[in-house]
Amino acid sequence: MNLTDKINQEIKNAMLAREKDKLEALRAVKAALMLAKTSEGGGEVTADDEIKILQKLVKQRRETAEIYKQQQRNDLADAELFQAGIIETFLPEQLDRDAIIPFIREIISSSGASGIKDMGKVMAAASQQLAGKADNKTIAGIVKELLNP
Repeated sequence: MNLTDKINQEIKNAMLAREKDKLEALRAVKAALMLAKTSEGGGEVTADDEIKILQKLVKQRRETAEIYKQQQRNDLADAELFQAGIIETFLPEQLDRDAIIPFIREIISSSGASGIKDMGKVMAAASQQLAGKADNKTIAGIVKELLNP
């Protein structure tokens, strides 16, 4: 079952259970996927593209929640975080920091990176290898640590 089918099934379940907030998050995911399929010539959306779309939606909701918290609007922040949690259920399991470090060390040694000036080269390889398994912000922090002696 592909992601679109899973989303459609979850939308039906949420409608039957009358879960308004969950339904809103699922419809946002469906809209983003449909937009991606119809844009740029209507090409097929790959699994990697779907993961990137979901990660973008989660990131947007977390950033929006942060803004709401700064403005003392915790009710709106909670709604955004709830939606981010719903969307995250469709993402593959994220690696923790300890699991990412060996991947980055391997990339650094294979690319011959010697300092912070090689961060772009390491980030390109790491982002590709860890796509969907870790966010780039975490990866960048680890790369900086390992390249800065």
